[in-house]
Amino acid sequence: MAEEYIHGMNPAFEVIRARRRRIHKAYLQEGAEASARMKKLASMLETLAVSMERVTKQRLFQLCKSSEHQGIVLTTDSYPYVPFESLLTCPRLLLLDNVEDPQNVGAILRSAEVFGWEAVLLSAKGVPEVYPSVVKASAGASEHLRIARDCPANAYVKELLEQGYILVALDEHGKEDIQAIRDRAPEKLLLVIGGEHRSVGQHILNQARHIVGIPQKGRIQSLNASVAAGIALFVLGKKAGSSSEAS
Repeated sequence: MAEEYIHGMNPAFEVIRARRRRIHKAYLQEGAEASARMKKLASMLETLAVSMERVTKQRLFQLCKSSEHQGIVLTTDSYPYVPFESLLTCPRLLLLDNVEDPQNVGAILRSAEVFGWEAVLLSAKGVPEVYPSVVKASAGASEHLRIARDCPANAYVKELLEQGYILVALDEHGKEDIQAIRDRAPEKLLLVIGGEHRSVGQHILNQARHIVGIPQKGRIQSLNASVAAGIALFVLGKKAGSSSEAS
């Protein structure tokens, strides 16, 4: 299995807490030992018997190719995706289609985890994998999600419609009230979110039961994709817990 260089304080903590992938080695910045968070991180790594090496800031940059390492780089196994079939019992599914920016993907994953969406589908085309940059942008939230990346978006939708999911697409031109969808509380809901430059594919929009937008009152034409996604995930995720308990 290929190794990845996870960087940043929050991603490092969440990789350790989630315990879903093996940590091969930790590189800590020289002189950062006095930091309370670094001490806690080093203690957790020591408990897991992870080998640690103190290195320069330059060495950390060489490892992760980012200046945002915050003094820590972990070498780990690659991201542990789950099979799509294992998510078919989830009452709420999030599908990312045409979200091309890794920062937006990470931010959306962070909101998904915060608002109780446990299962995410990434289109195998047009959406970045869960690379370390995505993990960093998610503040490590990706480590606590069950994410599949098996199929193109259309293939996911075809299967999930056959499984009885209600397809809700978020689109800047959507006219339906997102709050009304939440109030209906469908037992099986698939929320599809697109990117800023390429929105949800037309084939999926044509099959959507509901096309919703975020009401806006300002003069700016549209919200950032991850901000709009965060609002939708908050509104439609509010009942996810009760749906899970009922199933």
